[in-house]
Amino acid sequence: MTQQLILALSKGRILEETLPLLADAGLRPAEDLGKSRKLLFDTNLPDVKLVVIRATDVPTYVQLGAADMGVAGKDVLLEHGAEGLYEPLDLEIARCKLMTAGITGAEPARARRRVATKFVNVARRYYAEQGIQAEVIKLYGAMELAPLMNLADEIVDIVDTGNTLRANGMEPRELMAHVSTRLVVNQASMTMKHERIKPLIDRLRKAVESRRVAAET
Repeated sequence: MTQQLILALSKGRILEETLPLLADAGLRPAEDLGKSRKLLFDTNLPDVKLVVIRATDVPTYVQLGAADMGVAGKDVLLEHGAEGLYEPLDLEIARCKLMTAGITGAEPARARRRVATKFVNVARRYYAEQGIQAEVIKLYGAMELAPLMNLADEIVDIVDTGNTLRANGMEPRELMAHVSTRLVVNQASMTMKHERIKPLIDRLRKAVESRRVAAET
C-alpha cells in the first residue's frame, strides 16, 4: 500500500505564490482551491493530499505529525521554533524583511522600549541580544497604529515595500531577518516516508533552481 503524504499550505499571499511552484514540480490540486470551502484536497498524485490552513498553524501541524510536510514563511518558523522540523529547502517566494520600525525622525530609547508585535518570541530574543530591555506587547494586526497611539515606542513587523509605514509617518529601522517561504518536513516522516518525500523535495528544488536561472537570464 502506498504511503499517503499530507502537505500543509499557508493561506493568503504564500498560497498564491506556492501553487505555481508546485505545478512546476508536477503537483497540482484536483480542484480550484479558491472556489472551494474545503480544507483538505486531493491532487493529481494519488498519494499526496493538500491541507490549506493559517500560516501560523503550519509548523504545529508538521511538528506534531498531522502533516508530513508544510510550506511556511521564515518569520513564522522563527517565531514558532524548529523543534521536530527539518527545513530542507528555501522556496524563494514571498520575499520580505522582518524589521523594527518607529516614528520617522524619532530617536529610539536606548535603555528600555515598549515594542508592539505579533512576533513576541523573535522580538524578545532580538532585543535581549541588543542589550535593550523591552516590554513586548502582543498585537495581531495594524501594528503601525501602536506608536501613533502611544501604545509602543517601536514595532516589529514584516516590511515589503515600506509604503504602509511611510503612509503612517513611520520608518523602518533595524533589519532583523530576511524572510522567504520555506519547505519544512516532519522529522519522523522524513525517516519513515523517505522514499516518497525525497523525490518530491528534489522536484521542488529543481523547480526553484529553474525559476532562479530564468530570472537571471
